[in-house]
Amino acid sequence: MKRIAAAILIAFTAAGAQAQAPVVKTAAPAVGPAAAPAFDLEQDVTRVMKAFDVPGIAIAVVKDGKVIAARGFGVRKLGEPAKVDGQTLFEIASNSKAFTAAALAMLVDEGKLKWDDPVVRHLPDFQMHDPYVTREMTVRDLLVHRSGLGLGAGDLLWWPTTNFSTDEIIERLRYVKPATSFRSSYAYDNLLYIVAGKIIAQKSGKSWGDTVRERILTPVGMHATTTSLRENAGNPNTSNAHSKINGRIAAVKSMPVDNAVGAVGINTNAEDIARWMKVLLDGGRVEGRIDPTTGAERKELRLFSEAQSREMWTAQTPMKINTPKPPLAATKPNFFAYGLGFQLRDYKGQLVAMHGGALQGFYSRVLLVPESKLGVAILTNAESGGSLNALQYRLLDQYMTGAAPTDWIKAIADLEHEAHEKEKARLKGASATRAAASKPALALASYEGQYEDPWYGAMQIKRGPGNKLTMSFTRTPDLTGEMEHFQHDTFIVRWKERNFNADAYVTFALDHDGSIEHVKMKAVSTETDFSYDFHDLLFTPVKTKTKL
Repeated sequence: MKRIAAAILIAFTAAGAQAQAPVVKTAAPAVGPAAAPAFDLEQDVTRVMKAFDVPGIAIAVVKDGKVIAARGFGVRKLGEPAKVDGQTLFEIASNSKAFTAAALAMLVDEGKLKWDDPVVRHLPDFQMHDPYVTREMTVRDLLVHRSGLGLGAGDLLWWPTTNFSTDEIIERLRYVKPATSFRSSYAYDNLLYIVAGKIIAQKSGKSWGDTVRERILTPVGMHATTTSLRENAGNPNTSNAHSKINGRIAAVKSMPVDNAVGAVGINTNAEDIARWMKVLLDGGRVEGRIDPTTGAERKELRLFSEAQSREMWTAQTPMKINTPKPPLAATKPNFFAYGLGFQLRDYKGQLVAMHGGALQGFYSRVLLVPESKLGVAILTNAESGGSLNALQYRLLDQYMTGAAPTDWIKAIADLEHEAHEKEKARLKGASATRAAASKPALALASYEGQYEDPWYGAMQIKRGPGNKLTMSFTRTPDLTGEMEHFQHDTFIVRWKERNFNADAYVTFALDHDGSIEHVKMKAVSTETDFSYDFHDLLFTPVKTKTKL
């Protein structure tokens, strides 16, 4: 695969003066085999693209109130020559959550709501599975991942692209059973950010996207940034999504998720996200005295108050700290928590407010270190968490301390390769130890029919060519695939969209009379994205009514 690194001329000041992003080189001290080469942004990103199979990356770095890098590397689409530059749009997925938190903070400043208002005060029809949680859940609770829902619970309502409306998703939330008690522990969710987006729309009288554009993007000067994929139409400088198919990186179609705005939705580039990071690092203040819309001189403009800035970066929900493998020991934080739209941790004794984003074909990360007046954004057009981790620590080390002595790129690539090989061996072992000679308890025709889950709705199984069973999720057009027998009454559904990398076990449980009682699912691989929450589904057969 051919990768091209591009050095781009970018705007460094609000006035729009042009300057080339400097290549910073620092001698790396000798610290044994883990010592890194001298810091060189272009060389480091090129190494990452090669090590982690990423076609294109955009980097933005803000330091001491100035943009010192906002440039692109590699290509927008594999197999095509167009290069990524500082203006290339990427989907940033859950990094949109910070925009939702900021929009709510603005409403709090204006007295239109309070963080600890009950959600039902603003959305009277809102309902969780437990009536107590419905009554007690606050606006703050929507943002801090302590609702009692399991990890990614209900995400199949919007991912992959579904035809549920936003209102239908919120209505079906009441059927999603909790995994823990309310406010007892952290578990990342998206559905409640969709509810938060609905509150923003209700208070503004406009859609979430229109509100974010008018109240955040335009004042900040993020004029290229969009709030839906539809707005990208006609813009040639847009990055393509890429996923692994049978272990090889390939260009794939993007996944529109207009029904999940609030949780996701923003598409931006390195230059625009640099402007956003400057505002966040300056406590909500927007640089410049000239209104970008009217051209008139203005007084100091703030998106939100310093008090709300502190609120967003105040720990709300503790998060578990795992012990990393020895090569990554220095990355272990002393504290780890979720604020309002941001994860909070420490690194080298300083607070880091950060977030990641993941959608089909795109991963991103934004990191803000207020004490160092540092902001780093990494936008990629591939699904590689390792590439983000490697660049994250390489860039933090360089711009926090002036040196990057550790070769995080090699260390993380090696560990990722090791983990992937272990997972491949585990899957091979599971296949080798199955009861391969076993047969389904019923004739294939008996598994056909329509099944229903309380929160997702209908799924259908029918026989297709070659007498093979096919599963189709009725509200998710792309979630369809052939079922192959694994053992006993367990099959594996292999989705036609192979870039999902989310094949799942499908297990049928029989009643005493030999009829199917229910169907449960579980991802085959531990590497499957958690938003494929098949394990939360409980399908039961839809009984055909007998005519009298």
